[in-house]
Amino acid sequence: MTELASGKLLLDEPGEAIARLTIANPERRGALDHELLDALAGAARSLEARCLVIRGSGEIFSSGYDIGNLEGQRFEEAAEKLVAHPFHEAIEALDAYPYPIVAQLNGHAIGGGLELALTCDLRVAAAGLKVSMPPAKLGLIYSHTGLRRFVEVCGVARTAELFFTGHAVTAERAEGWGLVNEVVEPERLEERVLEIATEIAGNAPLSLAGNKRVLRALRDPRLPEELERELIELRESCFRSEDFREGVRAFAEKRKPVWRGR
Repeated sequence: MTELASGKLLLDEPGEAIARLTIANPERRGALDHELLDALAGAARSLEARCLVIRGSGEIFSSGYDIGNLEGQRFEEAAEKLVAHPFHEAIEALDAYPYPIVAQLNGHAIGGGLELALTCDLRVAAAGLKVSMPPAKLGLIYSHTGLRRFVEVCGVARTAELFFTGHAVTAERAEGWGLVNEVVEPERLEERVLEIATEIAGNAPLSLAGNKRVLRALRDPRLPEELERELIELRESCFRSEDFREGVRAFAEKRKPVWRGR
């Protein structure tokens, strides 16, 4: 077992040609901070296993961005740096991993944690967990690349429901949406994931890498440059809004936010 990100990310090899990354940050509910995200990106760029497994620890897979430390004088800068730069870089690195990635959803996957799971090629979830996307409850405009990923996986209508309501969805319902591939009892989860990973890792490397490359290319619609710039500017505008600051403050204080629409 190798410790990365000051022990918040663990790397081991549970089988031949299989690498496994464990988000070991239970006291922060698997939150993705700068150091952990950088370690995820670095691992994705350096590993060569024919199947990569990503899992959480404790009772949660990941609660997404670590927004607990955003309050303060440099709020806007810290928020934009966390959400825009290291997270995007980690997702891009995982998306570019040449071989299949399996997400072992041992517990709830929330916000960026759910997008991290969707970046994986397959998702196996423990029965009873929930997934959710809470940007609307924080005053956050999500990235167009992230929203596109949800549309690709579960369609426009389901993506709209996730992002507009912020409601949690059970693993069983998420399977019907295509958000997860399979739901198993918690005590069977690790065994089942390793069965799948072993089967994948035993297949032809050229086929695995080639088919993943084709799938990636097929879902890569290019936006006009002006439209992409507009969407990026729209996203960045939320970091300067009163509502985003209020949403994060209300989250930390465990109260209902008071929206002002600005």
